[in-house]
Amino acid sequence: MTATRDSRSLDGIWHFAVDWNNDLDPAELTTSGLPHPVEIAVPASVNDQFADSETRDHVGYWWYQRRVRVPKTWKDQETALHFGSATHHAAVWINGKHVGSFKGGYLPFEFDVTDHVTAGEEFLLTVRVDNRLDNSCIPPGEVKVLPDGRRVQGYLHDLYNYTGLHRSVNLVTRSPRHVDDVTISTTHDENSATVNWRIELSEPAVAAGDEIRVSIVDQHTGEAVAEGRGADSSVVIDNPVVWTPGVGGLYDLVITVVSNDGEVLDEYAQHFGVRTVEIRGTDFLINGEPFYFTGFGMHEDHNTLGKGHSNPHMVQDFELLNWIGANSLRTSHYPYSEEFMDYCDRNGIVVLDETPAVGLNWSMAGGILDSDGGETFEDGHVDASTQAQHRREIEGLISRDKNRPAVVMWVIANEPDSAADRARGYFEPLVDLTRDCDPSRPVGYANVMFAPPHEDKINDLFDAILLNRYFGWYLMSGDLTTAEHAMRAELDEWAGNGKPVIYTEFGADTVAGLHSVYDTAFTEDFQVAYLEMCARVFDSSEAVVGEQMWNFADFQTKFGYARVDGNKKGAFTRDRRPKAAARYLQKRWTTKPEALRGQRNPRLRDHT
Repeated sequence: MTATRDSRSLDGIWHFAVDWNNDLDPAELTTSGLPHPVEIAVPASVNDQFADSETRDHVGYWWYQRRVRVPKTWKDQETALHFGSATHHAAVWINGKHVGSFKGGYLPFEFDVTDHVTAGEEFLLTVRVDNRLDNSCIPPGEVKVLPDGRRVQGYLHDLYNYTGLHRSVNLVTRSPRHVDDVTISTTHDENSATVNWRIELSEPAVAAGDEIRVSIVDQHTGEAVAEGRGADSSVVIDNPVVWTPGVGGLYDLVITVVSNDGEVLDEYAQHFGVRTVEIRGTDFLINGEPFYFTGFGMHEDHNTLGKGHSNPHMVQDFELLNWIGANSLRTSHYPYSEEFMDYCDRNGIVVLDETPAVGLNWSMAGGILDSDGGETFEDGHVDASTQAQHRREIEGLISRDKNRPAVVMWVIANEPDSAADRARGYFEPLVDLTRDCDPSRPVGYANVMFAPPHEDKINDLFDAILLNRYFGWYLMSGDLTTAEHAMRAELDEWAGNGKPVIYTEFGADTVAGLHSVYDTAFTEDFQVAYLEMCARVFDSSEAVVGEQMWNFADFQTKFGYARVDGNKKGAFTRDRRPKAAARYLQKRWTTKPEALRGQRNPRLRDHT
């Protein structure tokens, strides 16, 4: 919201219906209303809000509906519907008219509905969400029909296939002549910073030849520190505030579009930070200083909410990250909400920003079982249709997060079948695309343990080595002595590439409250011993520049004998109670910083 833009939240209680046979007629539903609707909360996943398994396990369409009134004051303005996300497909109708569709479950989308609504009047909003995955989706999947006719969604990623309107829905308004997009980049030295911008306007604004004025405002003081003009220009800031891990430090680039007669048509503020990212040898440099990543792979996952966004839950998670000494995180395995990313920008939390490209590996399912389904890179599995959607996910992620100082790397896939012969042909154009979209940040992918250095086909395409490793858990299970030897030997091979190494996953499933005097798997004692073993390996190599444990908290997965009520590798339980591992990590990451290289989060309280 600015002086020229307004927004109305549509979050709350909506009408809801399950399309049991996926055959309900949109023409009837979107004009006359849903048949026998119940109520549902938005934002939240569908699956855990109801008490019947049939609703939870439905495969196909779900219908949301509510009435919306457009404020009378929005007359002669452009009106749009903005969705934070809809997993995995969405189609939207207003008063029976289809206004748009979107594919991809974790990125925002919006539709211009100006021609479908009237200021001061109500309209009937209908959203159809589809949770089905096939090989043209990211992540991919396959719908199977059982002998009794029931549909089952198959997928190869180890997180539950939650669906629904997971993030906020808003009705927004702005001038027909407005800012469409802005791209900001910065460079700096000790005394000054250069801020470059490229602004794109809506077509009517371009045709009108409107003037573009730019002001750089320090978010902390509220003072303007520089002024500029034009859609593609730059300014210099003297003695800039530098965005710093653990601290933050943001500016707003305030854009004002002014007509020929002096009328302010549009005002838009995009926050950004002055900071640089560079890889030099095995060092990962932020603002020219070596940085050591401490933190987690995480999930948007809570009881009842599923993957639904909740501000109180988000704040609690960040407070626990601060308490434990984490300075970074990976958005495994999909883009997180805009609110989450804004928090990282404001508070100096370093982010490895990941696409939803998980499950691109037919040699395993969720990292633990053979999928028994042929090769990964073949027609019907990961093929040209998969790659096309993967491209859209990369473009969408960078478009959304390109101005965020917290984001220091694009992670374009998690645990793909990178040892397969056809992996390079699939990934090389995607790496090129990522660099074309944003040449300012490194590009990485999380390497699976079944693709060691001598078998991996794609790691030379990337800027850093990101390793997901489970020596002592999935391999050499319970034998930490042999596991440590194997982990060190492999690390030596990876370090020979001369790139920084970040361990983006390592962990052991642990049942909270389970203890033993022996080294017994699934106990809290074993989890701590496992982490101690990993730490010795990390500290043995100068090439290692980060450790992000898997996972921050226990999370829900698809059911099966390998997962009893979800993945239990969290340092915290799913309801955010600390296991013994959390205390161990807190000590390592806060009271013994001399064991780690790089910057430490200055927000941390003194736990000594």
